[in-house]
Amino acid sequence: MADEQADRLKTLASLAQSRRELESLTYTIAHDLRAPLRTIDGFARALGEDCGDRLDADGRRYLQHVLDAAHRMSGMCEGLLSLARIHGAELNPVPLALSPIARRILDRLRAAEPARTVEAVIPEGIAAEADPPLLTIALEALLQNAWKFTRRRECARIEVGAQPTTPPVYFVRDNGAGFDMRFADKLFRPFQRLHSEGEYEGVGVGLAAAQRIVHRHGGRLWAQSAPERGASFYFTLAQ
Repeated sequence: MADEQADRLKTLASLAQSRRELESLTYTIAHDLRAPLRTIDGFARALGEDCGDRLDADGRRYLQHVLDAAHRMSGMCEGLLSLARIHGAELNPVPLALSPIARRILDRLRAAEPARTVEAVIPEGIAAEADPPLLTIALEALLQNAWKFTRRRECARIEVGAQPTTPPVYFVRDNGAGFDMRFADKLFRPFQRLHSEGEYEGVGVGLAAAQRIVHRHGGRLWAQSAPERGASFYFTLAQ
């Protein structure tokens, strides 16, 4: 029995070490790719500015494809770097008031799109034991997701709350586009999208970051939704 336990601990330690090495490699690659991507973007823009009048319609379209691809790749690199930083950040849980944090995040979103009308339901007294910077990032990702996918609703609604269970179950709920639960396993994978870029912007990192933060707190994150019926994202923290 003792030997089995020792072997199990060695396996877990080996897996943890492999994960750290993989994340370190991912961080290095993503970091080092930024320089050549800036070069591609810079020369493509220079080509368009200096030689654009000598390009035909196809040439200008091809050049725009290069610029768009460089922009997407740059966003993916930044997303990978963000995920790596989350994993490496020190965790310092303290008592935390979530209601004012959620309101500040929604205030910033409103300031960026002042023409939108969104009903926000955030009761007083939502509290948690969590690392303030990291949980703020997670909550911001969930609220940005709700804000984005309610964009086509004339009467958009976003709700933040907590269910009085043990442990508490926190949630961010919206009445937006929703999604088919058959594809829910893609939600928290980096760069996986359930909607096209033409419909909604983003590179598909926010929910992956939120899940990683929740997992670091010893909790879990899951979703419930249906197409055109909105989405609810639930999470717990340490038990």
